[in-house]
Amino acid sequence: MKAILAIAGVEVRRFLRDRSNIFFVFTFPLLLILLLGTQFGSSRAETRVSLTGGSGTALESIVTEQLEADGLQVESVTAQVMHEQLARGRADVGLVIRDEAAAAFDDGRRAELQILTASQASAQAALQEVRGSLGAISMRHSQLAALEQAGLPAEAAETAVAQAQEAFQPPRVEILDTDNTAQEFRGLGVFELGAVQQLLLFIFLSSLTGAATLIQARRYGVIPRTMSAPVSSGQTIAGQAVGRFGIASVQGAYILVGTALLFGVDWGNLWLTAMVLIAFSAVAAAAAMIIGSLLDHDGAATGIGIGAGLVLAGLGGCMVPPEFFAEPLQSISRLTPHRWAYDALAAIQRQDASFTDILPALGVLAAMAAILLMCGAWLLRRSLQRAL
Repeated sequence: MKAILAIAGVEVRRFLRDRSNIFFVFTFPLLLILLLGTQFGSSRAETRVSLTGGSGTALESIVTEQLEADGLQVESVTAQVMHEQLARGRADVGLVIRDEAAAAFDDGRRAELQILTASQASAQAALQEVRGSLGAISMRHSQLAALEQAGLPAEAAETAVAQAQEAFQPPRVEILDTDNTAQEFRGLGVFELGAVQQLLLFIFLSSLTGAATLIQARRYGVIPRTMSAPVSSGQTIAGQAVGRFGIASVQGAYILVGTALLFGVDWGNLWLTAMVLIAFSAVAAAAAMIIGSLLDHDGAATGIGIGAGLVLAGLGGCMVPPEFFAEPLQSISRLTPHRWAYDALAAIQRQDASFTDILPALGVLAAMAAILLMCGAWLLRRSLQRAL
């Protein structure tokens, strides 16, 4: 086992030493997720408001109560956190209560609040919701002031306004959404859909392009020198397989952690997500072994790896969500490991799926990995017998 892990460690280090891989493994995926989330990301069902300032004041309490009563999600944070949440799409609107505004409200004077909006398209609709809630507060206090100026005591004025609000039935607009696709994506954050797609795309793509290191190991005599030591051919093949799996795992773990920390992506149950990634990485590693064993030129392996990776990713829903596929393409996409992994991750992320729910997808991925791994091991054993 020590020999297998040593060979695998060498393969991972050789892959990471290539400076071009550093960009495509660590930088490009997060940049692409940021771009896709900013341009095409969907917003959550609830409007998210970050409230800063005025802690413990009557104005802060009334504003929070009104916003929550209107169905908005309110979070009291510091000014720095508010700006970070708006920049990263974690909040739609930022509301600033200055000390002067809180004092003016206590004195019955006009209080001015500062409103900031995020960059996503949904922020303008959220802004109107916040303005509507603040308008309701202003109207209520105007009504109370008018009643008190007419000679009604404060308590009686409060009772009269409350009774009037109970007696008045405001018009309701109910939107019935019969679009199953829209229901499927409801509640997703700005970056969550793109994060799942790019995670699967880059795991497979990096694994296939990493097949070039296997060809180089054969060409430069790394594998023959390894086998000259007390290491069997089976251990060598197993070490190469684990090395390909290590490359895929490094890519997947980095994107998973990076998107969670930088963009606030909610991956659901991390244990189930990790199981899906392990199964998918095994498929990617086995596919890389096949390419690295069939071809004898590392440049050709890189080109074929990129082409095959992009085609499979497109068919599997990593470029356009498979929910938009027509029926013939739906069936074709299920021939790819990407589609099974996508469905499993979507169920975990959107529906809080259990292990039993994703077990069929895990079974299919495990079967794909086993078949491809057996083919890759057989092809690698044969490739060791021919000269490059």
